[in-house]
Amino acid sequence: MTLADFQQLLNDHPQHLLQASLPGGDSVPQCFHITEVARVDRHFIDCGGTERRRITCQLQLWVGPDEDHRITAAKAASILRKGAHLLPDAEAEVEMEYEAGLISQYPVSGVSITPQTIVFELGLRHTACLAPELCGLPALLDLKKPGQPCCAPGCC
Repeated sequence: MTLADFQQLLNDHPQHLLQASLPGGDSVPQCFHITEVARVDRHFIDCGGTERRRITCQLQLWVGPDEDHRITAAKAASILRKGAHLLPDAEAEVEMEYEAGLISQYPVSGVSITPQTIVFELGLRHTACLAPELCGLPALLDLKKPGQPCCAPGCC
């Protein structure tokens, strides 16, 4: 979900409560706080030597001791406005950071709206080779036998 879509959703439903659904069906407890709004700028070189940049808007979710706490869309929009000068352009993807044993970042992959709640569906990010043609990866995948690793000596 883009930052523009996320902000529009909050503005269109200011009185709705927010929820976050984790991959696998669990949910972040509804009493979460948004404790950080961040611009995450990842500038890197892939295994083929291509320089790349990925910029996202990351919201950190934290569950405090106040179990009666509920955040509304209006409150979340207000928090985003406070960090507006840090945020990337409106087309940047929004992800949520949450700690459940380990701190993980989840892209917002979908949304559902009930009469009182906006439920953000959090997805998974996966690693991948960004230069498969330089690693010979398509040829390796064609030769891969079940149970064997996909990379061979000399790859990446």
